[in-house]
Amino acid sequence: MPGEMSSRRTFVRTTATALAAAQYNRVRGANDRVNVGYIGYGLIGKRHVVDFHEREDVNSVAIAEAHSGRRDECLSYIGGSAKGYKDFRRMYDDKDVDAVCIATADHWHALMTMMACSAGKDVYVEKPLTLFVREGRWMIDVRDRYKRVVQVGTQQRSGPHYKRAKKLLEDGHLGHVFSVKAGSARNIMPGYGTPAMQDAPPYLDWEMLLGPAPYRPFNPKRSIYHFRWFWDYSGGQMTNLGQHSFDIAYWFLGLKAPSAVSSFGGRWTLDDLGDTPDVQEAIFEFPDQKLVMTWTDRETSRGDGAPGLAFYGPKGSLSINRSGFSTRADEIIPPSNTVPQFTGDHPTGGPQRVEEKGPRGTWTEPIEDTSGNSREQFKLHVVDFLDAIRNRTQPVSDLESGHRVATHCHLANLSLRLGRRLEWDGENEDVIGDSEASSMLVRPYRAPWDKELRAVGVGS
Repeated sequence: MPGEMSSRRTFVRTTATALAAAQYNRVRGANDRVNVGYIGYGLIGKRHVVDFHEREDVNSVAIAEAHSGRRDECLSYIGGSAKGYKDFRRMYDDKDVDAVCIATADHWHALMTMMACSAGKDVYVEKPLTLFVREGRWMIDVRDRYKRVVQVGTQQRSGPHYKRAKKLLEDGHLGHVFSVKAGSARNIMPGYGTPAMQDAPPYLDWEMLLGPAPYRPFNPKRSIYHFRWFWDYSGGQMTNLGQHSFDIAYWFLGLKAPSAVSSFGGRWTLDDLGDTPDVQEAIFEFPDQKLVMTWTDRETSRGDGAPGLAFYGPKGSLSINRSGFSTRADEIIPPSNTVPQFTGDHPTGGPQRVEEKGPRGTWTEPIEDTSGNSREQFKLHVVDFLDAIRNRTQPVSDLESGHRVATHCHLANLSLRLGRRLEWDGENEDVIGDSEASSMLVRPYRAPWDKELRAVGVGS
């Protein structure tokens, strides 16, 4: 109930230590060790190798990497009798590998996951989960058929402060959440350059890097790291940072799917080879939940900073990131006192101000939590995955949730590319009344990877 609340800020400095220790001890006491193989040793792949390899209950047994220098660096780090592969399929043939960690370009995530499941491996796969919508349901079907554990790399779900914030919203700290705002902002002008197409360097297997994507001549700005700015391999910041933010929104609020999506923007300012947008706005409609969600991305103007992730309700707002969260409490103000006044009292017949006695209260309590630790979230996500492997349960970032959030992001990109609002049937997972948009929910795989897709029992 509304009431006068203290206006002081409450500093919650509870750390993740107690929770982390409890989770770690549950695994460290086990005699069994999980043999893990890695696919991809790039920006995030190296982070995963370190986090898995540091654990006493993990054996790092293999690395598959199309870049020979990165493959050698990983083998040097993990040491022992670990094996190195250029072709990940040879690693899948190894019966000693219990689980794989996939940290490749986005267009590989779905197929590598399905092939791993069919080879009897459990999977930790980075986000975004898919390159196009239909891949998500394929992945779920294959996982269920082979009874595998699959963890999606949305590590914030393992952050203790995220769990506390979720509980606050569930307990009504903001009242009904009717608005969610998310986004990112930076300035990378003038872009990453436009080098000419050229021969792939001898240390890189370009064919393996391309995999199921359409064939393109090698270009360093289509390759390592830069794959994210091409529709062939990714969905720009919408599926990169967007999946992280929207994953938390879906998790906190128990969302399933938007009913309609509108998105606007393009690659208007950057002068480089990329084709994903450098400015994008999106609106997601959830009428059944009486909620609207928005996304703002700017790649060429940081301006007043990144929008981050924020939730709004009638009692106030909650903003959250990997370092912590804060809630702002709205003041309790008589509605008539919020009406602007320009020349003293309103003219006769206008709204009359109410006399307020004493200091104003707030609709909820302001909270400042600074306990977030990004590294700890990565480590705890690994623990959650290992626990799920041993207990044969699905982890906190399961495939179904990853698929729903990836779909949310893909719909925004489809709306932008087609230049129109899309209505979505979440139950049947199809665009309503738009055959062109519906046809774009799936893409072909390039040979020979189309055969690998059919071999796991999905696709056409």
